[in-house]
Amino acid sequence: MNKYFEKVILKSTNSKEIVEIHEIQDLWGGYGKIFRCILSRSLLKSVIVKNVRLPEKRSNQDSDISYRRKLKSYKVEMEFYKNWSKKCNEDCRVADWYAFEWQNNEFLMVFEDLDLAGFKGRMSSVTWNEVKLCLKWLANFHAAFMGEKPEGLWSKGTYWHLETRPDELKALRDMRLKNAAKKMDAKLDGCKFKTFVHGDAKIANFCFSEDRSRVAAVDFQYVGGGCGMKDVAYFIDSCLYDEECEALEGDILDFYFGELEKALKIRGKDIDFDALEKEWRELYYVAWADFYRFFKGWALGHYEGKYSERVINKVIESLNM
Repeated sequence: MNKYFEKVILKSTNSKEIVEIHEIQDLWGGYGKIFRCILSRSLLKSVIVKNVRLPEKRSNQDSDISYRRKLKSYKVEMEFYKNWSKKCNEDCRVADWYAFEWQNNEFLMVFEDLDLAGFKGRMSSVTWNEVKLCLKWLANFHAAFMGEKPEGLWSKGTYWHLETRPDELKALRDMRLKNAAKKMDAKLDGCKFKTFVHGDAKIANFCFSEDRSRVAAVDFQYVGGGCGMKDVAYFIDSCLYDEECEALEGDILDFYFGELEKALKIRGKDIDFDALEKEWRELYYVAWADFYRFFKGWALGHYEGKYSERVINKVIESLNM
């Protein structure tokens, strides 16, 4: 981290000194790092810093499309926190932000340390209670932005939608999915009821309170417009085994829509909820199949489980009717 950015951190947090810097993780594709900065003589004990460094020379694997997607994603994340995150309440908790800075080929983002706020838990395997917590978060997030225009964000949220993934579509060997790709994309994009989607709502991007009664989410690089089912399908696929996805399908959707209806009422959104639920329930399967359209082109040789295979077959049959 350069000295100028260190000064930005100190000024934005009203601190005198950064006494320790702990590396948390590398950013995808070698585009920088995330740190925890320990502060002295400050009301804040620590902050989380995302330091993005755009490579001067890109690898052969990093196509122009990939590079532009990553570059825009960091600008979108800053835009979300600066201009949209204030709409998020405790039921769709996100970190506060303290500073954003851009110098030459580097971005700096300074965030609240959610560990200090009581959200220390990170999960790879989950209980049904933890699944419900995340579904409640998603429902409240989708309610908060229902009907909003994603100004400054991705017009289509998620990192896998068709327009940004031509390389993966070209590599896709599953001709059923390949031939259905445009129809699935059009079906999702043409939905009547739109909100903002988190865009990367995997279990690793949720932070849990110690007693597992609350949850917060991080990583808003791919937030944008779209159908909320994209988030729900992707989240479920990230944390449940194939047989659990099958067995819990009804419970998952019933719980999510119950929470969404409550959240929309609390926020005073004038929505024909029955029509929304009918449309989105059908699009859950399209969103699932659409993600696998990307994933099977990206992870060549991957074999989907029986549940995903059933969903894909169902979607393709419905599109061909």
